[in-house]
Amino acid sequence: MTLNWLGLFPESVKRMLLNLPSELLEQVEEVRIREERPLEINSQGRYHFLDRRGGLTLRPEEAYKPTREDTHRLLDLISNHSLYTMEEELRKGFITIPGGHRVGLAGRTVLSGGKVEHIRDISGFNVRIAKEIRGAADEMLPHLLDRKRKRVMHTLILSPPQHGKTTLLRDLARQISYGQWGAGAVRWPGMKVGIVDERSEIAGCQRGVPGFDVGPRTDVLDGCPKAEGMMMMIRSMSPDVLIVDEIGRAEDAEAVVEALHAGISVIATAHGSSVQDMRGRPALSGLIENRMFEMYAVLSRSGDTRSFKLYDGGQRTLQSAASGPPGGDAYA
Repeated sequence: MTLNWLGLFPESVKRMLLNLPSELLEQVEEVRIREERPLEINSQGRYHFLDRRGGLTLRPEEAYKPTREDTHRLLDLISNHSLYTMEEELRKGFITIPGGHRVGLAGRTVLSGGKVEHIRDISGFNVRIAKEIRGAADEMLPHLLDRKRKRVMHTLILSPPQHGKTTLLRDLARQISYGQWGAGAVRWPGMKVGIVDERSEIAGCQRGVPGFDVGPRTDVLDGCPKAEGMMMMIRSMSPDVLIVDEIGRAEDAEAVVEALHAGISVIATAHGSSVQDMRGRPALSGLIENRMFEMYAVLSRSGDTRSFKLYDGGQRTLQSAASGPPGGDAYA
């Protein structure tokens, strides 16, 4: 795994992270920096504070507390010294940086007309490390195939945050585009894949070019709102499979329906711990009630153990399995 994400941090914090055991450093999923409060990391669902030497501790009073200089330097690095050019990202509360890494922000919000205009006095950062795990979709993908019609089924992947939806989507795109089809003995050619990557996390594009391997027959609309991007993909790129992360608004649901009616397979994700959760979300409940998705995959996690359950469009259980490629975790 590449550790180029370490360049995001000011030298003081970077030195502490580099003092971690290499195996642990490669498993880091989040680094949380809160001004004048303990420096914290998340590795495979386990949280620890870091002391000045980069040692792990569960005692907050022993942890290093990032200074204002640290947080200002971090903000300069992640904004490439041009914070004023990132007003839209500040309005959303996060910045996506090259490599697909996502930095959540906390501070004082500035309102305009009752809506958040941007964030100022930023003092909290959650750096989520994007990972490319080849084989993350091996166990699941064969179950998402309609073998009679040689197509990918319309699938909604559900889980709470930090359960690996984006990592899984990335590998699904790669395998479908190459024609690998998971661990099954399916022999189909690769398909045209369209990714609408509103947060620049799935493909990790830099200047429009994917930083992750999302397959040779994959087109990416980077930084584009999901609903508009899905319609653009349908009209201009004729994908066989359309992939989109974290749907949740009414316009997202409308675009999904348009894609399905256009004969395009859709693989989407949403926040939730069950299909029933979706019934309580007005924007998505219609998709559930009308059985627009043929398959639901619900991800779960306990520490470093990941698993998934599959349900058909009528929400009957089809499969329950732990998942992970040889030598590594499936979702990160």
